[in-house]
Amino acid sequence: MELVNDLYKVDEEGGPKSELFYYSLKTLILLIAPMAPHLGEELWEMAGGNASVFSQNWPAYDKSAMELEKVTMVVQINGKLRGTFDVPADISDESLFEFARKDEKISKHLQNKKVIKKIFVPGKLLNIVAK
Repeated sequence: MELVNDLYKVDEEGGPKSELFYYSLKTLILLIAPMAPHLGEELWEMAGGNASVFSQNWPAYDKSAMELEKVTMVVQINGKLRGTFDVPADISDESLFEFARKDEKISKHLQNKKVIKKIFVPGKLLNIVAK
């Protein structure tokens, strides 16, 4: 539905349609076809497709395009949110801990306390248990 909404926005702007617009439209038709075969065939023909929609290759994806370079990590102290940081996606728990310790908000909650445990969920959060 998000793709359909974006295609509507491009159509409403009234400007010239790009190659990307038509590629996206044809991909959407290919994805609809297994669930609504008659509609898929009609739309494929209207979009300028020559052969049957079912003789086309299934859309491929690029796995590397889905990987994030940076993520927003949550840092909690004793279960309470104390800060969020945009860091590289492959950061280790120790690196994130050292990075967070340098932050003013985090360091004031760790002053005069001993870190008992660190719970690290890659790509999501670091929870520091301190007493």
